[in-house]
Amino acid sequence: MRVVLKLGTSVLTAGSDRLHRPRLVELMRDISAVRAAGHEVVLVTSGAVLAGWEALGFPPRDRTLAEKQLLSAVGQSRLMHLYALVAELYGLDVAQILLTAADFRHRTRYLNARTTLDSCLRRGVLPIINENDAVATSEIRVGDNDTLSAFVANLAEADLLVILTDAPGLYTADPRTHPDATLIPVVERVTPDVWALAGGAGSHRGTGGMHTKIQAAEIATRAGTPVVVAPGDAPEALRRLVAGEALGTRFLENGTRLEARKRWILAEIAPGSVELDEGAARAVRERGGSLLPAGIHRVNGPFERGHTVRLLGPGGQEVARGLTRYPSSDLALIAGRHSRDIEAVLGFTHGPEAVHRDDLVRL
Repeated sequence: MRVVLKLGTSVLTAGSDRLHRPRLVELMRDISAVRAAGHEVVLVTSGAVLAGWEALGFPPRDRTLAEKQLLSAVGQSRLMHLYALVAELYGLDVAQILLTAADFRHRTRYLNARTTLDSCLRRGVLPIINENDAVATSEIRVGDNDTLSAFVANLAEADLLVILTDAPGLYTADPRTHPDATLIPVVERVTPDVWALAGGAGSHRGTGGMHTKIQAAEIATRAGTPVVVAPGDAPEALRRLVAGEALGTRFLENGTRLEARKRWILAEIAPGSVELDEGAARAVRERGGSLLPAGIHRVNGPFERGHTVRLLGPGGQEVARGLTRYPSSDLALIAGRHSRDIEAVLGFTHGPEAVHRDDLVRL
């Protein structure tokens, strides 16, 4: 089994304002035991910003992007140093992989990242992944490590995504304000009702709450990877989950694994969307047909040729994602027109389809 394990800042600090060294030892012992049982583990970690804040003596924070990049630049090396020291106790070698949204957006960079990841696993090295906050701008940021872990699960073609956090799982209501709330052990599909249970943000130490975990679950389960959100302070949580024990909330996968190309399409952050008329939405949704310019009602950009776009039905519901053959500026000019008119309007053609069926994932 190949498992992606995401550790939130609240787990790494054990509820304090410092990286909790004993907790790191416990987590690495758990990872080592799972690997010794023959499973592969990819670690997605938070904590660099907090490590930088700790290293600089906990200065007053202004919460700007520039400050976050500074703290990340200071803290990332300290975080990796701690991981390396702890991993050495169990005879493990570790590798640092820093990613941005652009690494998932561009096909070549996506494949390069996957090659590096596969090489680490093949050599028995534990990959430790974080977002490259020190250089990422708002345009190329994934935004939170819950979402990053879902993208990594797609990248790694994982069999399971485990998100350890300071909450026992998803509840019927916010347990902080509703004492009678109960844990939901299984979520078959992420629906609007599930989203309504998300509640507010997490602690001041991290960027995510249950909302980002549901978002991650939606991304990963769509690509065929089940997700478990479980308490990070549970003893041997990873070992128990890999063994099939019911712990936390399990989000069930939707359908079978997507082929590698469509996995990438689903993992990519869509910079824009295309609104379809009813006929085109039906053709895409029910028959998996290509999207032709004639079926496009509106183009919401900007995006370039080869980018992933969201295909929206008349009610605004996302029916598919796919790689566009035309940039948003050109697609707006040919929207609603017959494919035979493309060359006359643009002076060239990349083919009769706006999104070909081979480059499309139905949702």
